This record gives sequence, C-alpha cells and structure tokens, in this order.
Amino acid sequence: MNIHQGRHALITGGGTGIGEAIALALAAEGCTVTITGRRIEALEVTCAKASGIYPLVMDVNSEESVVTGTAAAIKARGIIDIHVANAGIAETSTFAKTPLDFWRKIMTTNLDGVFLTCREVVPGMVEKGWGRIITISSIAGLKGLKYGAAYSASKHGVIGLTRVISEEYISKGITANAICPGYVRTPIVARNTDLIAKRSGISHAEAEASMSSSNRHNKLIEVDEVAAAAMWICGPGSQSINGQTIEIAGGQV
Repeated sequence: MNIHQGRHALITGGGTGIGEAIALALAAEGCTVTITGRRIEALEVTCAKASGIYPLVMDVNSEESVVTGTAAAIKARGIIDIHVANAGIAETSTFAKTPLDFWRKIMTTNLDGVFLTCREVVPGMVEKGWGRIITISSIAGLKGLKYGAAYSASKHGVIGLTRVISEEYISKGITANAICPGYVRTPIVARNTDLIAKRSGISHAEAEASMSSSNRHNKLIEVDEVAAAAMWICGPGSQSINGQTIEIAGGQV
C-alpha cells in the first residue's frame, strides 16, 4: 500500500518497542521515516528491517540536539508530515521519597522532549497545510499510578500539551492526538518484569501476570495494536479526530 507515499514521518524512540512498530507500519504504507534515539546501533537494527527508514541520533533531553536533529531530518528528507512523540522513560518511586532530580529526569524526557519535538515540526506542517501529531501518553496520563508520581504527572502533561496543540492549529490542517496504552509488551515492560521477579522472589511468568493484570483484559498489549491505532489517526478520513485520547487498555480505564 502507498497510503503515505511522499510523506515524511519523524518518530522519537523509534529503535525499539512502540516506536519501532509504528515506523515499520508507516514504511509499509510508503512513508519515508526518520527514527531517532540515543543509540545508533538500535536504530540501525530497525532500519535494516524495511526500506525507507533512516536513523538519526537525537537526545530529546537536549534542546540543541532536538533543534539541530529535526533540522537535519527536514533538510535530508523534507518537511515532517507525521510526528510521533514516543520517546520516554518509565521509572517508579514512592511519592514521599521521590528526589527532585528523579522528578526532573522523568519530566525532562517525557514532557519536555515532547514539547521540543512538537515545537520543531509544527512550522513545516503549517507551511504545508497538513500535519498529524501523535503523542504516546499512557493510561497513567488519565489516572493516578501508584508509585508513579513523576511518571503519571508527566503523562498527564503530555495529554494537556497535545490538546493545546490541537486547539492552536485546529484551522491549519493539523491534528494532534494522544495514544494512551496500558502495559505493552516492550523492552521497558520486560525490564520492569525482571525487577518485579527479583524483588518479589517470584517466577518471570508470575511477574508478567502481575503486570498483565493491570490491563482490564489481563493481557499485555502488543506493539502492533498501538501501531494500528497510530495508522488510523494519521490515515485517510482522520481529519476530524483531533485533541483526543485513544485508550488501549483492554477495557474501560
């Protein structure tokens, strides 16, 4: 299929998990895709899986890196038509024992990074009169997550920012929507599963089951499910889907 032939997508955190799945899905539909991350090795592995995907080392924690990196991607492959703000980290801490530097680390990556990349791609979208911004929030952006004060706050912030963008550019041919998954089978969840198993003295299967139970249907969500939602949001007939949260959690959140 060539639904997105001639379009250019920029996906942060595109070397693994959700970002990789969306990159591969867009490339399969004819899109030219730039994926970013801090490790070139992971990006190159994804690029080798399909044609039309290009790596770009970028650190969303750094304004300079985002500004210069986005400009380089635009110079090389054209204005960004589709932006998926996916890069993020998921770490927990009890509220009363959360250090300020931990709080700031989560906010810098999960919220500041989304702000910076969206800010840099919007002017080109305005110039072109068309754009699709997809932010990857979380069900933790819709409700409180125990031991996740910084994470939940950052993901709530992503939703707020997404809605502001949708309102400011509502008449410019640009939409902005947030995808809010539950626990997805990604390297981050795999690492957290290992930590739960070690801390609790239980098997990996039991630890995964405890993660799965947080989703309403008691299953981990697959990355392809999230990618399918992203394809819908930026595909034909999506122009009136704007400022929304798309919840993927196996049931009502």
